[in-house]
Amino acid sequence: MKLIPLYQRRCILAFIQEGLPSCTIAFREKVSHASVIRIKQKQEKTGCLEVIPKPGRPRILTERHDRNIARLIKSGECSNAVQVQKNLISNENITISSNTVRRSLKRQGLAARVKKKKPLLLKRHRIARKKFAKKYRNWTIEDWRKVVWSDESKFLIFGSDGREWCWRDPNLSLQPQHIKPTVKFGGGSVMV
Repeated sequence: MKLIPLYQRRCILAFIQEGLPSCTIAFREKVSHASVIRIKQKQEKTGCLEVIPKPGRPRILTERHDRNIARLIKSGECSNAVQVQKNLISNENITISSNTVRRSLKRQGLAARVKKKKPLLLKRHRIARKKFAKKYRNWTIEDWRKVVWSDESKFLIFGSDGREWCWRDPNLSLQPQHIKPTVKFGGGSVMV
């Protein structure tokens, strides 16, 4: 939207005070009819014709950039703010900080969460689990009480089971990029 100069806004206001119709004023001044109405309403409401600039530094990111950042995270192309920042620097030629990316993600309704740890399931594991479930689906509670359940604990010797973070919509279900796969004995451990 093109800004109407102050002298032209004053002319429009003078025509309004003379009682000319807004469509005639718009035709004479070569502006839209909506602009004439807007100037009239602003004069009645505030008594001021000057456009007051917004305080603070203007935003670097547009709404399109915000949507693009959220899409990069949701699609799994990038998993954290630093990766999104590097992507924007290389593809969009926009220099921003990773904190700016985080603020953008929060505006889009995403929240940072720790990745859930789940066992890595290959296709053969899924098939075996489904076969097991179908085999025992008709068992009663009495049948399951005859089964002895054992438990185990894993003590890490090397490596770390530290946190990994991801951005996701808290209202949606887990996606593969929101999970940190685990493998038994990865990095060395003792099972007891």
